[in-house]
Amino acid sequence: MRKDTVVVAGGRPAHEHDAPVNPPVVLTSTYRGVGEVADTDRSYARQTNPTWEAFEEVLAALEESPCPALSYASGLAAITAALTLVPVGGTLVLPRHSYQGSMQLARAWEQRGIFSVRTVDVADIGATLDALDGADMLWIESPTNPMLEVADLPALLSGARQRGVLTCVDNTFATPLLQRPLTLGADLVVHSATKYIAGHSDVLMGAVLCATPELRERLHAQRTLEGAVPGPFEAWLALRGVRTLALRVERSMASAAELARRLSEHPAVAEVRYPGLPQDPGHERAAAQMAGGFGSVVSVVLDDDAAAAERLVAGLRVWTPATSLGGVESLVERRRRHPEEPASVPESLLRLSVGIENVEDLWEDLLPGLDALADR
Repeated sequence: MRKDTVVVAGGRPAHEHDAPVNPPVVLTSTYRGVGEVADTDRSYARQTNPTWEAFEEVLAALEESPCPALSYASGLAAITAALTLVPVGGTLVLPRHSYQGSMQLARAWEQRGIFSVRTVDVADIGATLDALDGADMLWIESPTNPMLEVADLPALLSGARQRGVLTCVDNTFATPLLQRPLTLGADLVVHSATKYIAGHSDVLMGAVLCATPELRERLHAQRTLEGAVPGPFEAWLALRGVRTLALRVERSMASAAELARRLSEHPAVAEVRYPGLPQDPGHERAAAQMAGGFGSVVSVVLDDDAAAAERLVAGLRVWTPATSLGGVESLVERRRRHPEEPASVPESLLRLSVGIENVEDLWEDLLPGLDALADR
């Protein structure tokens, strides 16, 4: 089935007379059992739950994984699980611009002496491949958060494999509708299902997908021991959110591309970062028309300071000033308000997570603040 059908049809109960259309929420902490426990038996709810399994089935089909996904209590729990595959004393290669949770966790483990960290510009293929010498895992975001740099996944994944380096791709921004890293040679894919997968800003959940059953079994055993599992109701909500993923991504991505085009022409904007938008090396305003676009996040650098960016955000009524992304509502945030954000992120950069509202309302909400900045 095509992906926009999988999101609707996957993870359903069997097509039998009187069967429910949707899987139930199975609320249990344990399962009945008699005699010795076999590997295929359900025993305790920290190991498995039918509601998780329906969600894991759909996500695996979308990512074209050979085995079911593993669901976790949050996106960061999924990231934590994947990073435990870096051996003690090993080396992790990480994008210089990454999700703050990934960066903070990696740095915390480095400070504890668990492994060392090398940061790279993942858009620079040569520099990234050079950084893999003696490394144990390459972590990739593409696009990166919040600078939206794009990595050449086939080249980096192939180069890492040749060097015997494990690879993990955080596919949260792109979703499996836009790219499927396992099919390009990645060993692992992680998602913050909190974002686009669930899509309604009401669930904390994460997932890991593996290229081999052996990797999955290793992480499943670890998940069972550590207990970073989602609640069944959260898994049910995430599965319900998946049903509209294709429609939400289509709508929000079309609006993001149009907003990026308009923003690139506004005199208050110094730079628009959006995959597909031509970037001028001199950071002058891009006047060229876009040839399509990628994703539903747009990062805008205002031709002003941090205070001006905060004033613009405070004046918005349709856009919600909040962290996170991928929900049906449009969110905006000045990323450097977080002390942990790298200094290479401009002070006046606003990350726009475009939702499914009417694009004209989104633009009309932004325009007065932009015009006020341009008139100063």
